[in-house]
Amino acid sequence: MQNDEFNKEDIDDEKTIEYIRQRLPQDLKEKFSDDEFYYFLDTIYDYYDKSGIFESQGDADGCIEIDIDAIAKYVAKEAKKDNIGEYDPEELFFIVEGELAYCGAIDEDEE
Repeated sequence: MQNDEFNKEDIDDEKTIEYIRQRLPQDLKEKFSDDEFYYFLDTIYDYYDKSGIFESQGDADGCIEIDIDAIAKYVAKEAKKDNIGEYDPEELFFIVEGELAYCGAIDEDEE
């Protein structure tokens, strides 16, 4: 059963990466490897977990304020600290934005 969960997560990550790549500016579409994307996604989810976003109460419309710039800077800082590489937060902004858009698209499909 646990292997099924890992396979589902891998498929979800693959779909997320594919969605993000489609939304990136042309000069960034092939700049990052799949391994880098997996790292970025893991680090974005780590940020969500540590920042308490998952436990946040939305406003009257159910919306939660998310600072994309702060997340992009966090990913860049963690990547440097983890010796993954040095990344421009302005480029990572598009990846974070794409991940959020993908989550939003999934939420809309589930409604």
